[in-house]
Amino acid sequence: MSTACGGPVEVDVPDVDGEDAAACAAFADALPDTLADEERVEIEPSDAPAAAYGDPAIVVTCGVGEPEGFGPGAQCELVSGVPWYIPSEQYDDLDADLVVTSAWHAPRVQILVPADARGLESGAMARLSPLVEEHLRETGTCDL
Repeated sequence: MSTACGGPVEVDVPDVDGEDAAACAAFADALPDTLADEERVEIEPSDAPAAAYGDPAIVVTCGVGEPEGFGPGAQCELVSGVPWYIPSEQYDDLDADLVVTSAWHAPRVQILVPADARGLESGAMARLSPLVEEHLRETGTCDL
Protein backbone atom coordinates (compact mmCIF):
# COMPACT_ATOMS: atom_id res chain seq x y z
CA MET A 1 0.00 0.00 0.00
CA SER A 2 1.26 3.49 -0.78
CA THR A 3 -0.02 6.94 -1.48
CA ALA A 4 1.17 9.29 -4.14
CA CYS A 5 1.17 12.89 -2.91
CA GLY A 6 -2.56 13.48 -2.72
CA GLY A 7 -3.33 10.81 -5.30
CA PRO A 8 -5.19 7.55 -4.89
CA VAL A 9 -4.00 4.95 -2.40
CA GLU A 10 -2.43 2.03 -4.25
CA VAL A 11 -3.84 -1.28 -3.03
CA ASP A 12 -2.87 -4.86 -3.71
CA VAL A 13 -5.37 -6.82 -5.76
CA PRO A 14 -5.86 -10.28 -4.24
CA ASP A 15 -6.00 -13.30 -6.52
CA VAL A 16 -9.58 -14.51 -5.99
CA ASP A 17 -12.04 -16.07 -8.37
CA GLY A 18 -15.43 -17.73 -8.52
CA GLU A 19 -17.49 -17.66 -5.34
CA ASP A 20 -14.79 -15.80 -3.40
CA ALA A 21 -14.57 -13.05 -6.03
CA ALA A 22 -18.35 -12.61 -5.92
CA ALA A 23 -18.32 -12.48 -2.10
CA CYS A 24 -15.49 -9.90 -2.12
CA ALA A 25 -17.29 -7.78 -4.70
CA ALA A 26 -20.45 -7.77 -2.57
CA PHE A 27 -18.41 -7.00 0.57
CA ALA A 28 -16.56 -4.15 -1.17
CA ASP A 29 -19.82 -2.69 -2.51
CA ALA A 30 -21.20 -2.61 1.05
CA LEU A 31 -18.19 -0.80 2.57
CA PRO A 32 -19.16 2.47 4.27
CA ASP A 33 -18.23 6.03 3.29
CA THR A 34 -16.55 6.52 6.66
CA LEU A 35 -14.65 4.10 8.88
CA ALA A 36 -13.38 4.89 12.38
CA ASP A 37 -14.34 8.54 11.75
CA GLU A 38 -12.11 8.63 8.66
CA GLU A 39 -13.48 9.58 5.24
CA ARG A 40 -13.16 7.16 2.32
CA VAL A 41 -10.47 8.12 -0.21
CA GLU A 42 -9.78 7.00 -3.77
CA ILE A 43 -7.91 3.77 -4.42
CA GLU A 44 -5.93 2.47 -7.39
CA PRO A 45 -6.99 0.26 -9.04
CA SER A 46 -10.48 1.60 -8.46
CA ASP A 47 -12.12 -1.81 -9.04
CA ALA A 48 -10.08 -3.67 -6.38
CA PRO A 49 -12.14 -5.38 -3.64
CA ALA A 50 -10.82 -2.81 -1.20
CA ALA A 51 -11.29 0.64 0.29
CA ALA A 52 -9.05 3.20 1.97
CA TYR A 53 -9.92 5.71 4.67
CA GLY A 54 -8.06 8.80 5.90
CA ASP A 55 -4.43 9.88 5.61
CA PRO A 56 -2.38 7.90 6.40
CA ALA A 57 -4.88 5.44 5.02
CA ILE A 58 -6.55 2.60 6.85
CA VAL A 59 -6.89 0.03 4.06
CA VAL A 60 -9.55 -2.70 3.98
CA THR A 61 -8.97 -5.52 1.48
CA CYS A 62 -11.06 -8.62 0.78
CA GLY A 63 -9.53 -11.85 -0.48
CA VAL A 64 -6.20 -11.82 1.34
CA GLY A 65 -4.19 -14.94 2.17
CA GLU A 66 -3.61 -16.51 5.56
CA PRO A 67 -1.92 -14.02 7.89
CA GLU A 68 1.62 -14.62 9.09
CA GLY A 69 1.70 -16.48 12.40
CA PHE A 70 -1.90 -17.69 12.11
CA GLY A 71 -2.68 -21.30 12.93
CA PRO A 72 -4.44 -23.66 15.33
CA GLY A 73 -4.94 -22.09 18.73
CA ALA A 74 -4.41 -18.53 17.47
CA GLN A 75 -5.82 -15.88 19.75
CA CYS A 76 -8.46 -13.47 18.56
CA GLU A 77 -10.34 -10.32 19.31
CA LEU A 78 -14.08 -11.10 19.23
CA VAL A 79 -15.90 -7.99 18.02
CA SER A 80 -19.66 -8.04 17.40
CA GLY A 81 -19.55 -11.83 17.09
CA VAL A 82 -16.71 -11.90 14.52
CA PRO A 83 -13.25 -13.18 15.50
CA TRP A 84 -10.34 -11.03 14.24
CA TYR A 85 -6.69 -12.10 14.29
CA ILE A 86 -3.87 -9.71 15.21
CA PRO A 87 -0.30 -11.09 15.31
CA SER A 88 0.79 -11.14 18.96
CA GLU A 89 4.02 -9.21 18.33
CA GLN A 90 1.99 -6.26 17.02
CA TYR A 91 0.20 -5.78 20.35
CA ASP A 92 3.41 -4.62 22.04
CA ASP A 93 5.05 -2.69 19.20
CA LEU A 94 3.02 0.51 19.11
CA ASP A 95 5.25 1.90 16.36
CA ALA A 96 4.31 -0.90 13.96
CA ASP A 97 1.47 -0.96 11.48
CA LEU A 98 -1.35 -3.19 12.69
CA VAL A 99 -2.63 -5.98 10.44
CA VAL A 100 -6.07 -7.22 11.51
CA THR A 101 -7.58 -10.20 9.62
CA SER A 102 -10.96 -11.95 9.69
CA ALA A 103 -8.95 -15.17 9.61
CA TRP A 104 -11.87 -17.46 10.51
CA HIS A 105 -13.89 -16.41 7.44
CA ALA A 106 -13.50 -17.03 3.72
CA PRO A 107 -12.57 -15.09 1.82
CA ARG A 108 -10.56 -13.22 4.43
CA VAL A 109 -10.72 -9.49 5.03
CA GLN A 110 -7.67 -7.55 6.17
CA ILE A 111 -7.59 -4.14 7.84
CA LEU A 112 -4.20 -2.45 7.65
CA VAL A 113 -3.99 0.26 10.30
CA PRO A 114 -0.92 2.51 9.99
CA ALA A 115 1.03 3.06 13.20
CA ASP A 116 -0.11 6.71 13.20
CA ALA A 117 -3.76 5.57 13.26
CA ARG A 118 -3.45 2.92 15.99
CA GLY A 119 -6.36 3.06 18.36
CA LEU A 120 -8.85 3.22 15.49
CA GLU A 121 -8.79 -0.55 14.88
CA SER A 122 -11.55 -1.38 17.39
CA GLY A 123 -13.97 1.02 15.69
CA ALA A 124 -13.03 -0.39 12.29
CA MET A 125 -13.57 -4.00 13.44
CA ALA A 126 -16.92 -3.08 15.01
CA ARG A 127 -18.12 -1.37 11.83
CA LEU A 128 -16.93 -4.16 9.51
CA SER A 129 -18.01 -7.18 11.58
CA PRO A 130 -21.65 -7.11 10.37
CA LEU A 131 -20.43 -6.92 6.76
CA VAL A 132 -18.10 -9.89 7.32
CA GLU A 133 -21.01 -11.90 8.76
CA GLU A 134 -23.33 -10.91 5.92
CA HIS A 135 -21.04 -11.52 2.94
CA LEU A 136 -18.39 -14.07 3.97
CA ARG A 137 -18.44 -17.74 5.04
CA GLU A 138 -17.42 -18.67 8.55
CA THR A 139 -14.76 -21.38 8.36
CA GLY A 140 -13.92 -21.87 12.02
CA THR A 141 -13.69 -20.21 15.36
CA CYS A 142 -10.94 -19.00 17.61
CA ASP A 143 -10.01 -20.15 21.10
CA LEU A 144 -11.00 -17.48 23.58
